[in-house]
Amino acid sequence: MEYGQVPGVDKPISRLVQGTVMVREDDLPGSFALLDAVFAQGCTAFDTARHYGRGNEATVGRWLRARGLHDRVVVIGKGAHHGPEGNRVTPADIAADLDASLTQLGLDAIDLYLLHRDDPAVPVGPIVEALNEHHRAGKIRAFGGSNWTHGRIAEANAYAAAHGLVPFVASSPQFSLAEQADPPWPGCVSIGGPAGEEAREWYRRERMPLFTWSSLAGGFLSGRYDRQNLATLQDPVAERTRRSYGTDANFERLARVGTLAAERGLTVPQLALAYVLAQPLELFALVGSESGEEFAANVAAGAVRLAPADLDWLDLRRETR
Repeated sequence: MEYGQVPGVDKPISRLVQGTVMVREDDLPGSFALLDAVFAQGCTAFDTARHYGRGNEATVGRWLRARGLHDRVVVIGKGAHHGPEGNRVTPADIAADLDASLTQLGLDAIDLYLLHRDDPAVPVGPIVEALNEHHRAGKIRAFGGSNWTHGRIAEANAYAAAHGLVPFVASSPQFSLAEQADPPWPGCVSIGGPAGEEAREWYRRERMPLFTWSSLAGGFLSGRYDRQNLATLQDPVAERTRRSYGTDANFERLARVGTLAAERGLTVPQLALAYVLAQPLELFALVGSESGEEFAANVAAGAVRLAPADLDWLDLRRETR
């Protein structure tokens, strides 16, 4: 396992970050077993969110207390997700979600707090001011945005610099080899494909840590789908994957992943994750491992070294390697 740092967080952060959407309060033994298995393999960072529900925050908090891991684990929290009442990116909603998360997690502070969505209609100033207030109060050690464009983050950080405030230090967009044709959910931001090249270059220049989600493109790169079955499957996940990623260019990328994975003795999802981790970015990949064995496969993917020519070929930038 490799590790990195985020300004304001004094603990090493594993390059693979385990998601917690699958952990829940009604199965503490199973959830604890998963968290134990992942931690034992070197994962020090866990991604939680108010929006995930099913008691993911409370379960992670109980696990941390039971194992005495507060000083060794980095907790990523997310709040201010849009809801039925509208876009909830306001100082009041941020405060309410943060306090609820701290209570559920049983923590005095969240290591890295990300705003789960943005509302471009809201000026960045009050948002930056609100986050700095919670930072001064010791409730968050660092903060950033999830599904914020790099332009909005740059605007927020320009405001912070002009007013002597702490800036955003991390971003969490979607990123995978497959280019997103349509957001899987409203308000999602991707930095993949040719359309995301400007954003990736900005993050490279700024050296801002990225916590990228959906490395397998909503399952498109999981090995479960091909052009034929994705066209006919009618379940909601397949339909969303088809709408978001089922383009001719992405099917060509998928075919190339299969070819290179076979050459390297890897699975399709391992090769797809290796592509993400090989980018010249300060990148941490969020993974949703359902078992210790699945996390071990992700760790193995992290050890794969892809040459620039491999990356360009996978991304359709060249015809041969």
